[in-house]
Amino acid sequence: MLDHMTFRVADIAQTKAFYEPVLKTLGYALVVEGFHGGNMLGFGYPSDQDPTGVKLDTWFIDGDSPYGGHPVTAGCHLCWSAKNRAEVDAFYQAAIAAGGKDNGSPGLRPHYHEHYYGAFVIDPDGNNIEAACHLPA
Repeated sequence: MLDHMTFRVADIAQTKAFYEPVLKTLGYALVVEGFHGGNMLGFGYPSDQDPTGVKLDTWFIDGDSPYGGHPVTAGCHLCWSAKNRAEVDAFYQAAIAAGGKDNGSPGLRPHYHEHYYGAFVIDPDGNNIEAACHLPA
């Protein structure tokens, strides 16, 4: 089980403008902006399983990594769980409105499983982002 993930971005302001409305459709909020003096964004959702009451699981940072490597995370596939198909639709619409590129409009993906309902968008850094619901309509 994943606890959190961090992705390097080319432009933190552009990332905020894109992801804030997109992740809001799934119940997320921007909880942390600037962490340890860095250009970081931390997105989370209410959780009674976290002692803080908020589960921060999605982080973005710009600037060079102290560990070397590529300055931007690109070409990854990131998928967030949606509570229902309407959230998938809202995620897609918000992502397109924020400048994302269509990579698969909302719909059933029966080749994954009978009730898999997802939508895919390319984010500003070239990542294939998705929201998916696994429940029947």
